[in-house]
Amino acid sequence: MNECHNGVMTQRTVVQIRSFETGDTDAVMTLAPRLTEWVAPWREPAAVLQAVQGWVRASIDTADQDDHAFYVAIADDQVVGLVTACERAHFTGQVDAYVGELVVSPAWERRGVATRLMKAAENWAAGRGLPFITLGTGPANQPACGLYASLGYREELVELTRPVTQPS
Repeated sequence: MNECHNGVMTQRTVVQIRSFETGDTDAVMTLAPRLTEWVAPWREPAAVLQAVQGWVRASIDTADQDDHAFYVAIADDQVVGLVTACERAHFTGQVDAYVGELVVSPAWERRGVATRLMKAAENWAAGRGLPFITLGTGPANQPACGLYASLGYREELVELTRPVTQPS
């Protein structure tokens, strides 16, 4: 697709959203460390990285299950983003959709990729007849908080942390 900017013709890359395929595994795992950004500074970085890699690996392993969804954003034949969702029981017992991971490559931020990935997850939830879609993010992650607010997400639960004073 071509666009004209200040009289100069440029080529605009088309981003495709599609279901995860096994061949996407390496690219998806390369994006996983982005999930370590914005984590509370008192958390051990190596443990955070191991956790997020485990989350993404678990999403890969369950991508073909009926109650899970895994979408990737493709641009120039490269994975530039991902979103995962699954069914999860709310504490009330109601089953909702839950977004586990949303990641976009830094080069593709602020270009609508995250919004399109979230729309894919929302469409999956709607197709399953689920009443709500929930997710979690850290309050310091203002870019994500802004995105979610712009998409109509509202705070429901707040998790608080405090260090425990160890006995001497």
